[in-house]
This record gives sequence, structure tokens and C-alpha cells, in this order.
Amino acid sequence: MPNLIELLQVYGVLIVFAIVLVEQIGLPIPAFPILIVAGALAAGGEISLPVCLAVSIGACLISDVFWFNAGRFYGKRILRLLCKISLSPDYCVSQTEDRFKRFGPKSLMVAKFIPGFNIIASPMSGALGVSTPRFLAFSMTGSLLWSGTGIAIGVIFHNSVDKVLVMLEDMGSSALMVLLSLLALFVLYKYIERRRFRQGMQIERISMSELVQLIHGGQHPIIIDARSVTAQQLEQAVPGALIYNACTPDSVMALLDKERHIVVYCSCPNDVTAAQVAKELISKGYHRARPLHGGLDAWNAHHSGASDPQTAHAG
Repeated sequence: MPNLIELLQVYGVLIVFAIVLVEQIGLPIPAFPILIVAGALAAGGEISLPVCLAVSIGACLISDVFWFNAGRFYGKRILRLLCKISLSPDYCVSQTEDRFKRFGPKSLMVAKFIPGFNIIASPMSGALGVSTPRFLAFSMTGSLLWSGTGIAIGVIFHNSVDKVLVMLEDMGSSALMVLLSLLALFVLYKYIERRRFRQGMQIERISMSELVQLIHGGQHPIIIDARSVTAQQLEQAVPGALIYNACTPDSVMALLDKERHIVVYCSCPNDVTAAQVAKELISKGYHRARPLHGGLDAWNAHHSGASDPQTAHAG
């Protein structure tokens, strides 16, 4: 930190490339402030603005192409993994699926400005079969907009940014401690937010073995698919399941019998969407509603060896 400005002047372009790359890969390291600082230094002629912009776009594209191919080859599995390791609450995948469904690959142009969306948008594009040229066009446009905005802010407000850098340099090692403390507080806040969300989704779940017993025992449980429309394009629904998002919740509830077991499933981490729907059903008087533990993965794993799996129909 004592030589922060000198380091940025000497290694500015490399620092920009490295930090943008690790942030785009998914690590909780904010890169936008570095772009602003780089823009301020470029305004003073200490680093090359075109080179800085080029390396930032290049770092974004490297990350985007990596996640795009991961989504293309591993599909929904890579999305679940990203949501599990994300600092955002577990509903991040379903939210991203809804946004992606609404705007399609065009959402890549603004994805980097939306926390939690950027890391999911690229693998989602690959999983949904977006063509490589189309993906690259939108990804490059988005990378240019995001990188250019950060650098442009630094150029416009370079005098103010220079003052902040001088202050940090004067603070010496204390500045490093302050920045690390702020980063730690951010990570802690996101961790607490995720734990609080999980606690709010605590509800009794039904296991796959219990569901099978209900089916074989002639209980005819009603099975509800609570996944987003985009998720339904990635994996087939359970045969006979009611599609919760096909119409309004009240229309779905009008078809349900309060005396029958209702099993809600999704394909998101920790069954959060299914838990949300089950809690809503319970609040409306459907007290036998429960989310399926493990969701669609549990169903598919159980029936992977069955040629004609038996399922419960809503009627």
C-alpha cells in the first residue's frame, strides 16, 4: 500500500487484467473500483487507456467463454454448483433463469452490472444452446459497456480519484487493513444474508422413499413442478406433474384437493423454490403440502434404472 500508485503505474494493466479475471470467474473481489482507478491514471497519461480497456474486455471474454462452455457441456449441474458456492441466497439460479427467459442472450449486455447475474448468465447461455457467434457478440458488447463505463468514470472524475489514491498512500499499511476489513465485512454480510434466507425456508420435507411409499400405497399424491420455465427447458418434468408456473397460483390451487398429499419439487439448491411454494400452499390451507428433498435430482436418481417409472397424476 505505501507504493500503491507506483504499483498501479508500473503494473497497472496487469493488475487490471488479473483482478477483472478473478472477479468474473466468481471470486468476491470487486473489480469495478480498479477500472475507475485505471481510468484516472489513464487520464493522467500514466497508463494506456486503449490497452487498459482491451485487457479488461479480454479478461471478461476469457471468463465468459469458460463458463459458456461449462454450461454447454454440463448444463444444469454447473448452474447448481455455481449457486451452491455463491455468496448470494440460493434463489439466485431461479432469479437468473427468469431474467434470462425474459430477455434471452441480450441480457448478457447488462449482466455484468447486476450482482449475482453475471456469473450465471454465461453458463445459462451454453446450457440453453445459444450459438457461439451470438454469445460472443453479446458477451463482447457487455464486456465493452461494463469495462468502458468503469474506465470512463475514472477519466471523468480523475482529480477526485487521485486525491483518494494519495490519501491511501499516506495511510500506508493502514489503508490495506481498511480495504481488507471492508471486503471481510462484505463477505460476512452476504454469508449472514444467505443463512437468514435458509432459516426462513425451514419446512418439513418429504424424502423420495416416502413419496414412493405414498404412490405404491395408493395415496395418489399430487406432484407439482415449481421450476421456472427456463429450467423446464433444460430437464423434463416428472410425468403427470402440475406445472405451477403455467398459470396463476390461484388457478393451480383451484385444482388441488386439501385432503390429498401434495409434493412440490424444483431443481434449485436446498429445494428453496419448492419450499417457498409449499409454505404458500400451507398458508392457504393445504396442510399436506411438502417439498421433495433433493428435488428433481432425487426423482431422476431413483428412476434412473426404471424403464417405466410409476408416477402420481394430479387428477
